[in-house]
Amino acid sequence: MKFYEKTLSENIIYEGNYLTFTNISVELPNGDISDRDIIKHPGACAIIPFIDNNKIILVEQFRKAIEKTILEIPAGKLDKNEDSLTCAHRELEEETGYKAKNMTYLGAIATAPGFCNELIHLYKATDLYIGEKSCDEDEFTEVKTFTLEEVKSMVKSGEIIDTKTISILAYL
Repeated sequence: MKFYEKTLSENIIYEGNYLTFTNISVELPNGDISDRDIIKHPGACAIIPFIDNNKIILVEQFRKAIEKTILEIPAGKLDKNEDSLTCAHRELEEETGYKAKNMTYLGAIATAPGFCNELIHLYKATDLYIGEKSCDEDEFTEVKTFTLEEVKSMVKSGEIIDTKTISILAYL
């Protein structure tokens, strides 16, 4: 069986600042018709910045959607027509105050493919040097450093719950 759903129609339910909520009518592989609620996202990048071979930078920030302050790797959405490498360099400096001489592409993850088309491009940043921290006007972060062992332990204990942060560890 070919697992593909042909789009028959698409209706925009709501357009926000950068997310679009749509309802899509599809033809299923067996010929039946169904509906899909899909959130369209411009994509993002996330960076694991290495201060040295074993020490990495995480940012701590409040996430309203889960009403919780969490630790995560620096990340941000792609601006219109922006490539992911440019975004990775921009977000690293904005959120941490560091720049990277080397930025290595690791891969991409689909964050919630059942209802959202967001892909996050993952990068490893090395050879860091001081830049200028300049978070968005509605973004408040604190930069923290940890060893890889500490981060893995925090994942196992449930202290780190962010999926992009957990996922990027599989690429190392």
